[in-house]
Amino acid sequence: MNPEQPHIKTPEEWLAAAEGQKRGRFKVFLGYAPGVGKTFSMLSEAIRRKSRGEDVVIGIVETHGRSRTAELAAQLEQVPRRQMEYKGALFEEMDVDAVLARRPQVVLIDELAHTNVEGCAHPKRFQDVLQILEAEIDVLSTLNIQHVESITPRVQSLTGVTVRETVPDWVLDRADEIVMSDLTPEALVHRMSRGDIYPQERVERALQNFFRRGNLIALREMALQRVTRAVDRTLDDYVTRKQLSGHWQIAERVAVCISSNPESRDLIARGARMAEAMNGEFFVLHVEDEQEVPENLRRSLEANIQFAENVGARVVRLKGNSVPAVTGEYISRNRITQVIFGRSAVKGWKKYAYYLALQQFMNEAQHVDVHLVTQQTK
Repeated sequence: MNPEQPHIKTPEEWLAAAEGQKRGRFKVFLGYAPGVGKTFSMLSEAIRRKSRGEDVVIGIVETHGRSRTAELAAQLEQVPRRQMEYKGALFEEMDVDAVLARRPQVVLIDELAHTNVEGCAHPKRFQDVLQILEAEIDVLSTLNIQHVESITPRVQSLTGVTVRETVPDWVLDRADEIVMSDLTPEALVHRMSRGDIYPQERVERALQNFFRRGNLIALREMALQRVTRAVDRTLDDYVTRKQLSGHWQIAERVAVCISSNPESRDLIARGARMAEAMNGEFFVLHVEDEQEVPENLRRSLEANIQFAENVGARVVRLKGNSVPAVTGEYISRNRITQVIFGRSAVKGWKKYAYYLALQQFMNEAQHVDVHLVTQQTK
């Protein structure tokens, strides 16, 4: 590495630096397409905070020639941008050092996925944000869903538009708050047609490509799903911190408990359909004990697990000698809402043992709906 170049932190280094350390609060205004009002909403909140006496500045905001956005931005102090020359052209970038020297309570940093011009302290703007957060300064930022790294391939396949700038998922996961800047696709198309988003000469082409109604509906759904994930993660953190009971769950979570029985595939398929119908998360659980497993049963189990992964399940391998206790503890701790068990058509003491195990499970996981599905005996 050239000693004159600044060290660029890896994701692991950023996360390690944040552990147990005070930092600013990070709020992201997420949209599903340009023009839904992310920057406008961010500026509006900043003006409200300023009116309450908070020290708020603009690190960088792009108005894109939109007059209402520019009017709001004019009401806030702006840290002067840094002039950068690159390949004979002059660019303006956020001056991170100037923001840190000014040390406001809150700074606005638009377009989180932006790539900085060569010569800046960091290649990406989200890295500028992380550095400012480390200085215990709150950050308000904006992002469109197509720039989230894990979603970008789906967006490119859907729209045919190449997305060149991305933000790693772990950066968005670090946000303390994610707000959806929403607008119906019909209203967004109307705004576009009026020339409120792009100049009139670009409107027709945009409406025939990225801004097709089907694209906008799908992109909006992706953004809503991402916000739902953030809300559920916030609830997870709250429940864990407050040690609340298992009924604190909003989104559905479906789990199927499987064995090496080939009939488990039917349970997995049923669970996948249930999770899809409920728009919920899908888990497949298997408890491994210390007993030797015959080769034919091991192959059958691996086939079941492969099938579960193929239908999108999160496969969890648990260890323990008591299947009801281990399964019940996991389902209670992870706030599973629906669980599916197979029930063999057995009689006598085996039937008694089955219901005894089921009762033990229900004592461990009291807030889950239990579905019993009759299977053929192995």
